[in-house]
Amino acid sequence: MPVNEDYVGRSFPPVGPYAVDPAMIAAFASAVGATDPVHFDSEAARAAGYRDVIAPPTMAVRFDQLASREYVQDADAGIDYSRVVHGEQRFTHHRPITAGDELTAQTTVDSIRMAGGHAMITVRSEITAGEEPVATTHSTIVVRGGE
Repeated sequence: MPVNEDYVGRSFPPVGPYAVDPAMIAAFASAVGATDPVHFDSEAARAAGYRDVIAPPTMAVRFDQLASREYVQDADAGIDYSRVVHGEQRFTHHRPITAGDELTAQTTVDSIRMAGGHAMITVRSEITAGEEPVATTHSTIVVRGGE
């Protein structure tokens, strides 16, 4: 089944809320090699002007992937995940992800472009804490064409 181009413009229901705590942030920071004390120490974060520890900027991808899962797993979307290659990831941060946040994320399919038998799909996820924008992610995956 080919990728269903009718999904362009479709938004999926928001997912979450996901509680962000200092341990989650510290684990992610350690995994990506971030060493700034603002990721591990509440006092250091407050001294830097934050209300609590903050996540490394790339942690937004965690919530982007949770939100886009419904699209990727939708059988009618025509995405064979065994043929997916990650193409690009971009972030627009409105403010840092901070311990104590309750984050919700919603994905919209921005574009599907066919090129050389492959489908290039760009999705956007809006990550919010309540009504407050936290980050906007743009992720492009490539669904490789048949053999």
